Amino acid sequence: MALELRQQLKLAQQLVMTPQLQQAIKLLQLSRLELLETVQQELLDNPFLEESAGDDPATAEQPESRQDAAEEGVYDKELARDADWEDYLGEFASTPRLAQSRESESAEEISPLEARYAAKPTLEGHLLWQLRLSTLSERQKEIGEAIIGNLSSSGYLQATLEEIAALTRSSPEEVQTVLQRVQLFDPVGVAARDARECLLVQLKNLHYDRDPVLLELVQSHLEDLEAKRYKPLLRKFKLDMEELKEYLEIIQSLDPLPGASFGGGEPTFVSPDVFVYKMGDEFVILLNEDGLPQLQLSSLSRMDMDAASEKEKEYCTEKMRSASWLIKSLYQRQRTLYKVMESIVRHQQAFFEDGVTKLAPLILKDIADDIGMHESTVSRITTNKYVATPHGIFELKFFFNSGLALDDGSHVGSESVKALIKKFIAEEDAKAPLSDERIGEMLKEHLKVNIARRTVAKYRTALDIPSSSKRKEHF
Repeated sequence: MALELRQQLKLAQQLVMTPQLQQAIKLLQLSRLELLETVQQELLDNPFLEESAGDDPATAEQPESRQDAAEEGVYDKELARDADWEDYLGEFASTPRLAQSRESESAEEISPLEARYAAKPTLEGHLLWQLRLSTLSERQKEIGEAIIGNLSSSGYLQATLEEIAALTRSSPEEVQTVLQRVQLFDPVGVAARDARECLLVQLKNLHYDRDPVLLELVQSHLEDLEAKRYKPLLRKFKLDMEELKEYLEIIQSLDPLPGASFGGGEPTFVSPDVFVYKMGDEFVILLNEDGLPQLQLSSLSRMDMDAASEKEKEYCTEKMRSASWLIKSLYQRQRTLYKVMESIVRHQQAFFEDGVTKLAPLILKDIADDIGMHESTVSRITTNKYVATPHGIFELKFFFNSGLALDDGSHVGSESVKALIKKFIAEEDAKAPLSDERIGEMLKEHLKVNIARRTVAKYRTALDIPSSSKRKEHF
């Protein structure tokens, strides 16, 4: 058999995540307090970045003018190479009306202190939220709830497929199908049964599963890698040390404890990112920018660098690019938050008028299609963000919920059903608590829809409300 060498040209498109774009995406999902810390740290680290003096709109540079100033500098050709943020976010029809700090201060005073407490997101709550918005059937969602209810604090599944099958009156094959879907929820790799499975799920999600060497290293040689027994691996896979290091970097970038970053539900103080007020017949949206510095490029960006060394020029170029990108990213973050909140208000008009019982079904795709963004962008910008409404403070993800079809063809949000259940139980006779069956009848009278007793029980359990017999015993 003859051997020969060939050269081939291959043209392919590939999305390259530059450090600047990674930073911009990270800014989207930061909470307000985390954003303040990040900006303050950048002000300390970057000499080309400074806080603009005063709050006078006439003197404060807008993001576009700051970008223009950067492009007029010595290194305009270098700065022009930055990735275009608009390609990532998409085009917008209008510029958002950003709130002034004094408006945010007066707005925040309206919300009482006790109304700004919220529970830290728990792993179980985060997964159940995704489960309810998934395309799984009701039967599969019941299995998914059983899986999520049997996770450790680190995110590992603590029950066997057979145990969950017996619990949900299903087959192990059905449980396995749902388990594979849950493992792809955020954080990816959750509900794995051991570290190998957790890392393999993450590799598959990142499309690294096409490399047999990488899969074999994770599947069979994690202990060797941990003990740094590299020589046998180099011989077995015919690798050199540089190639093995590349594999190690990929494996070390994975998260073997996907649930460890979530809290236990203890309360935390919340400072709203957005305020929504009703003025006349319209709702007004104000972004809370209290304490967030107004950034601009410093005077160093306009100094003559002809006498500087190549290393100094390279340093200045990088810092100018970083400062310029941060200013633009912050502006676009606020712009994105405004557009998403504006769309939520349009979709949930009845909620803002009448409260939780009027919350409509809503999914991420509805908002993404409305404002021309990708669903992942909407997901990131609604993470760890809170809005103060006429009916209290809510996390933005609260407005996304599944729906129940009514007899007239319309839909009602699951959160609205939960709110009604909570209201009925709060008003019940403590000596004769309402049964789930009776609550189902009351829901039918109010919503004109048949809701099964076990569905009522599921919503009641999600609200941490005990059964009628337990409530009677407690009384």
